[in-house]
Amino acid sequence: MNECCMSSDEIEKHRIHLEIEKQLRRDKRESQRELKLLLLGTGESGKSTFIKQMRIIHGSGYSEADRKGFTRLVFQNIVTAIQALIHAMKTLQIDYIDDKNISHAEKLSRVEADQVLSLESWQADAIRRVWNDHGVQRCYDRRREFQLSDSAKYYLSDLDRITAPIYVPTVQDILRVRVPTTGIIEYPFDLKVVVFRMVDVGGQRSERKKWIHCFEMVTSIIFLVALSEYDQVLYESANDNRLEESKALFRTIIGYPWFQESSIILFLNKTDLLEEKITRSHLADYFPAYQGPRGDAKAAKDFILKLYSQQHVGRQKPLYSHFTCATDTENIRVVFKAVKRTLLIDNLLNYNLE
Repeated sequence: MNECCMSSDEIEKHRIHLEIEKQLRRDKRESQRELKLLLLGTGESGKSTFIKQMRIIHGSGYSEADRKGFTRLVFQNIVTAIQALIHAMKTLQIDYIDDKNISHAEKLSRVEADQVLSLESWQADAIRRVWNDHGVQRCYDRRREFQLSDSAKYYLSDLDRITAPIYVPTVQDILRVRVPTTGIIEYPFDLKVVVFRMVDVGGQRSERKKWIHCFEMVTSIIFLVALSEYDQVLYESANDNRLEESKALFRTIIGYPWFQESSIILFLNKTDLLEEKITRSHLADYFPAYQGPRGDAKAAKDFILKLYSQQHVGRQKPLYSHFTCATDTENIRVVFKAVKRTLLIDNLLNYNLE
């Protein structure tokens, strides 16, 4: 349009129109290089730990100030863990070997875990004594019979370091902190060629009704499975096996119409915990279809992978699977490099990522 024939108002409207068109083109280019990855799985499958690893590998990491911010959460995790063991001692009717620990346990039971800001010297001493009691160790060996965080032993076995006056949480301490995710949290990671927008959602049953709000325009689903949960029951229901719940959720998710064009990436997580557990807890006791050798971690992993791949039969897009240990940064670095390559190849034509 010839501006000499336009009024000042028309010129201004035309300028705004051109600016909007320019912004729309810019937004389109940006959206074409953004891949939305939806992290799904049941509670405690390792979704939030994976996000922390992405921050370490592809984000800004954790400064000393960031790490200090986790101190309170580490202390709260420790108190929650020892209280879970104390409660289980009563439920399982296990006696303390040292009777003095009965009074220590009673005092610790009265602490409000979510109000803990630091560990007082009497608390640190009582936790140490109770944890080292042989009766409590017997209770810990039966942990599949009650709800206990995977990080309990990690923290409780390292109290001298954690209760030191100059304590600052390490990256490994942060990776093992358990804070249930509520709601929907998005994390963008700019990897130059593309931006991965990862969406982390709460995995507990009560949180899943919120998932539908983030189902649109999903490039890929990363579904996490906790391999070690084959002999455990849900927090929400003592009658439901955790792995069966995960398998049912996976079947539901891949059946949704929103995800028929989305690639599915399966992370069979917590390989370290499975390898530790499989020597004393026989998979066939919980999944009778398992015909492999007792105590064989590889056979167990392959069997569990098959449980999920069977749910995927009939889908147009392939199922990409990886065995992972979300607390192992190097493992996640290698796995995500493979995932990134897969996603770039899958979306090369769709997103003009050349």
